[in-house]
Amino acid sequence: MKIKSVKLREAHEVSSNASFCSILWDLQAHHLVTASSSQPSISIHDPLLHSSPPRVLRHHRDGVTALAISPNSTCLASGSIDHSVKLYKFPGGEFETNITRFTLPIRALSFNKSGSMLAAAGDDEGIKLINTIDGSIARVLKGHRGPVTGLAFDPNGEYLASVDSIGTVIYWELQSGRTLYTLKGVAPDTGSDTSVLNVLSWSPDGETLAVPGMKNDIVMYDRDTAEKLFTLRGDHTQPICFMSWSPNGRYMATSSLDKQVLIWDVKRKQDIDRQKFDERICCMAWKPIGNALAVIDVMGKYGVWESVVPSSMKSPTEDIPNSQTRNSNGLLFFDEEDQDLSMSGSLSDLGEDSHGESEPPSRKRLRKQSAIDDDQHEDVYDELNLVRKTEPQRKVPRVNKENSDKDKDALKAMTAFRPKMQEAFQPGSTPPHPGKRHFLCYNMLGCITTIKHDEYSHIEIDFHDTSTGPRVPPMTDHYGFTMASLNENGSVFANPCKGEKNMSTLMYRPFRSWANNSEWYMRFEGEEVKAVALGSTWVAAVTSLNFLRIFTNGGLQKHILSLNGPVVTAAGFSNELAIVTHVSDCLPSNEQMLEFTLINISKGTQVFKGRLPLTPGSYLTWFGFSEEGQITSYDSKGILRVFTSQYGGTWLPLFSASKERKSGENYWVVGLNASKLFCVGCKNPDTFPQVLPKPVLTLLNLSFPLASSDLGEEALENEFMLNNLNLSQIQNRIEVTAGEGLDTSSLDDEAFDIEAAQDRCIFRLIASCCNSDKLVRAIELVKLLSIEKSVRGAIQLATALKLPILAERFNDILEERLGNKAEVSNTTALSSKHDPATKRSEILEPIVSSSSAKISAPLFTKKVKSLDRVKFGKQKTDSDQTTNLADSKEVKDAEKNGGSSHVSSVKEVKNLETRCPLNPFSKLPNIQEGKKVEEATRSQSKGPSNKSSNEEAKKVVGEVTGKQCQRPSNPFLKSTVK
Repeated sequence: MKIKSVKLREAHEVSSNASFCSILWDLQAHHLVTASSSQPSISIHDPLLHSSPPRVLRHHRDGVTALAISPNSTCLASGSIDHSVKLYKFPGGEFETNITRFTLPIRALSFNKSGSMLAAAGDDEGIKLINTIDGSIARVLKGHRGPVTGLAFDPNGEYLASVDSIGTVIYWELQSGRTLYTLKGVAPDTGSDTSVLNVLSWSPDGETLAVPGMKNDIVMYDRDTAEKLFTLRGDHTQPICFMSWSPNGRYMATSSLDKQVLIWDVKRKQDIDRQKFDERICCMAWKPIGNALAVIDVMGKYGVWESVVPSSMKSPTEDIPNSQTRNSNGLLFFDEEDQDLSMSGSLSDLGEDSHGESEPPSRKRLRKQSAIDDDQHEDVYDELNLVRKTEPQRKVPRVNKENSDKDKDALKAMTAFRPKMQEAFQPGSTPPHPGKRHFLCYNMLGCITTIKHDEYSHIEIDFHDTSTGPRVPPMTDHYGFTMASLNENGSVFANPCKGEKNMSTLMYRPFRSWANNSEWYMRFEGEEVKAVALGSTWVAAVTSLNFLRIFTNGGLQKHILSLNGPVVTAAGFSNELAIVTHVSDCLPSNEQMLEFTLINISKGTQVFKGRLPLTPGSYLTWFGFSEEGQITSYDSKGILRVFTSQYGGTWLPLFSASKERKSGENYWVVGLNASKLFCVGCKNPDTFPQVLPKPVLTLLNLSFPLASSDLGEEALENEFMLNNLNLSQIQNRIEVTAGEGLDTSSLDDEAFDIEAAQDRCIFRLIASCCNSDKLVRAIELVKLLSIEKSVRGAIQLATALKLPILAERFNDILEERLGNKAEVSNTTALSSKHDPATKRSEILEPIVSSSSAKISAPLFTKKVKSLDRVKFGKQKTDSDQTTNLADSKEVKDAEKNGGSSHVSSVKEVKNLETRCPLNPFSKLPNIQEGKKVEEATRSQSKGPSNKSSNEEAKKVVGEVTGKQCQRPSNPFLKSTVK
């Protein structure tokens, strides 16, 4: 036999001592994943580009001892000497979660066929079955007396097989978690050498379990009876240390301590090829598509053995079995009595300590047939298949019944491992840690923390701004509260069902009250509180019966409403309550189907209701209101969305953690205002902050996920869109406030500031469009300018850049706007001529009458006192007063020279300059700035400029947009947090 040579390349640096190394293929054979127990890193290689460096994942603190990849190759799991099991996205390698921890090193990992469950084990001797959907521990299996070194899920989804370092193999039934068979001393005792691990592996059809034997061989055990079927014994001179089935189950690769790798034809029970290596091969993986085998040795060197199976034989990827339905080989050879015994026989007839030496009567005929299979050539299999095809028709119903039962079992297995709906959670809370303080609530106002003692818990309430928030004494908690909510009026607490009566408790504690004993309790028997929320005058609790219970601050039970589905979370703000519920089960793609409902408690109305969008494959991690009262959501993929009433109610993506995230950092959301996101940065793998040391808030800018613009001004475009959004929100708040008869002056001031910033932003975008020759876009932007002098500045800019046609179009827009102003002014004057009250108001308040002639219907009314500070956020100065005196003088001169007609024309021009702008997104500019633009225009028309066109353009842009509003920016606007 010709010996092939496999060239190995170094994947991991290993010390002089041998280390256990792992190697895996992904589903499409696009990547190879390697790890070593002597290094804390994981490498993802491209097998086609050997020269390219691998992608390296460094999240463990010590050597990586186990790897597993989900069947669909979207999730990678790793276990380490540092006692942790971590999950990553694949093939990107992004860290997902620290899914569990042990007290001793991990040695084995395995995914089930659906990828919904991960088995993990190691030196702890216990096996954890972990739900990968939510990270919960489904079951812990205990029965081994030594470190567990090998795990394998039955491809049919019924059993889990495990082996330990002392050679004991256990069959576990997944549904009940009980031990079916315990085979003691069937595998070698590896002792304390951690570079050699006992392993086992199910055949791809799920009918046979392969285990290293005591005689340098591989022993095959039956799936249902755990009895010994046959062995693979050849030229290995030392114990087997690893094995791997080919994808179709026809071939097997075995490696031994003798540094040989043998390739076996399992049906013929003979080796067909072999390879001698310089070091011991500790892990192997068949290529899922193609005739190749990946190997890695104890020194961290890996390679791919191409053309493992001779071309004259069947390919290792041909006729891959479907493990969803059990193979029924041999069952049709039974007579009716044997079949009945087989159908009713117990799987545990052999007892715990059986090695498969005794046979149940129902399996004797099958074992006889297995003996024929062992001793005969491949042609015997063909004959048996032919016999099965020609069986009498009378036995078909029995087979159909058996297949029907198996289909039901498969359906149960699929139902058990389908994607799980997200559990209810409380925004701002963190999971409990034994012996450590954790958050029941953390928001922009303050936090509530608790620590559990023997029979009670100690709760503390702290405000970020201690100067404004009340001082709340600590509280002893005998109820075991697990969720809370906090606002400026009080706090609400709730616990899950507990005690003999299975009761859940709700407690409200006000911060200020004129009466004693103002806190109150509510008990719910057989009904569990899932989420709580607070408003200005109400308390809300959502329960496991899908009830929304609303109470007053005094404890009056006011409303009980039924929700459409199980609750996910809830949040309150002023008079509004937002609730998120499940619409249906998860999609097969693991997408949560959620719905949100916004309710106005004081009015008793439903404001909005609709689907809650999430990033595909994610779940909701935070839900609440912004400082301005906008509903906001944040999912596990790091996308923040804000709800707006635009377009009939829609969600706008305003933040992406992938663009902001620093290396190895997760964001835990606390709240947000109009421009900033407040969060706590948590270093991987942590996703929640600790109470001590006190979390430090990180402020991140909100931004739309804009496409890469050909203009190259994404920052300006993002500012433009944010200004529009903020102005729309303020407009809605002004309408609501005015409708309630309240003062809107403070909101008007906020709107003016945003308008001024928006006009400056638009002007800078126009300048960029002119420089980039995007003239059509420049005209669209000029139409959005609301200030006449800004349009004149745009005309001057186009002239300075030697774009006469564009300047002419800008001038046409200005003339059209002035004409519309004049028409509106005349219409207003005629309508008010016959109104005595209007005449009196013109005499008393001439400024108001001049400013009321607007180009179009205003979005909100501006106060007279604000007109002096409309000029790009500047207060009236002495120069402004001088200008007003000059205006009066100009009117007097006109009376002397031109008569009343000249006076009216001068007044009309002055009034047009001070009227409210067309676009509510902006404010009037400083008159001095407008005069600079006009003077520049006149000087341009008189003759050529002494400076270049670019310098003139920069000067114009600087004069129009340079004077910014000097009002300080407070990131905690309308908040007591400092």
